[in-house]
Amino acid sequence: LVALISLSFGGAVGLMFLMLGCALPQYNQYWPLFVLFFYILSPIPYCIARRLVDDTDAASNACKELAIFLTTGIVVSAFGLPIVFARAELIYWGACALVLTGNTVIFATILGFFLVFGSNDDFSWQQW
Repeated sequence: LVALISLSFGGAVGLMFLMLGCALPQYNQYWPLFVLFFYILSPIPYCIARRLVDDTDAASNACKELAIFLTTGIVVSAFGLPIVFARAELIYWGACALVLTGNTVIFATILGFFLVFGSNDDFSWQQW
């Protein structure tokens, strides 16, 4: 229960930083909200690979490694998009810093979810 509450708090704080980067009067640009697509896409490759792969004893598994590679690309893209927006002068650098802070908190929350709830043997993806 404590883990679930702390994960929800982390998600709320991360989204608060994202919204502050968009909605503060001195920034007032909503381009950084495109980062939400990366939040949605980031756990999908690993979830698919986890359902497809039964062998957890293997030292190396190509499907899981591909999923981790794709997830890494999605996360790096989520950090790169606000920087590209700031360099193109679509958003201010202060908004970029707030969005990057929100990215860090959100992706740490997603990682925490998989560390807390993904290691149990009785956990199944059918309940989601």
